Amino acid sequence: MRVIGVLDVQRGRAVHARAGRRDAYQPLTSVAGVPIPSGDVGAVASVYVERLGLRELYAADLDALSGCAPQDALVARLAGVGASLLVDGGVTSLGRARRVLALGADRVIVALETLSSYEALAAICAAVGGERVAFSLDLRGGAPVVASGRVPRGELPHVLAARARDAGAGTLIVIDLARVGGGTGVDLELIGRVREAARGLTLLAGGGVRGVADLEHLADAGCDGALVATALHDGRIGADEIAAAHRYSFTR
Repeated sequence: MRVIGVLDVQRGRAVHARAGRRDAYQPLTSVAGVPIPSGDVGAVASVYVERLGLRELYAADLDALSGCAPQDALVARLAGVGASLLVDGGVTSLGRARRVLALGADRVIVALETLSSYEALAAICAAVGGERVAFSLDLRGGAPVVASGRVPRGELPHVLAARARDAGAGTLIVIDLARVGGGTGVDLELIGRVREAARGLTLLAGGGVRGVADLEHLADAGCDGALVATALHDGRIGADEIAAAHRYSFTR
């Protein structure tokens, strides 16, 4: 079971995400008991990698996701910290996907909340390789967050997961924005349905992970990894728990 450290980056600073209310996010001041100066992105990444032993990071460029200029310099900086990097940066085109990968990301995320069409997702997967593309199934209270009129509305999450699989994405991320930062746990039944619909894909989940028990439950539901932020910040998941999770495997 892989533990992936989340960095939500807004206006150049690492912030603490809560329930998807981006206008209320505040800069991080500590991670795992280590003081962080005013949301310093490099300091957060350093704690994640050097103190907690994380091998993978997930960076959400909240500026780009909100339609503002992307924070490319910060993405490039994170690509050099010694961990595999996934980047969610409002990618809607092949050109932007290639740019994110050129900055040093190992995988680029195409998110439902900014998806223009499944044809665009398929084109990106075909051009850069599906193994380098993750589709983020963005939910709010269990309901898909759909922005474009060209993306079908009213479809259930597991149907959207199957569409992403058919488009060629190699990784699927399930994240419920309403659960982010709230410590409410994850929706394991939904995860199970998505797993059935997207067999063969790498499946990651985030939003509400509280501790090791949730990591084990996610593995039992078929997840390959978990996106974690708040539980790393406050120390509920530390280096020992991360090492233990890496030894925990799910047999399909």
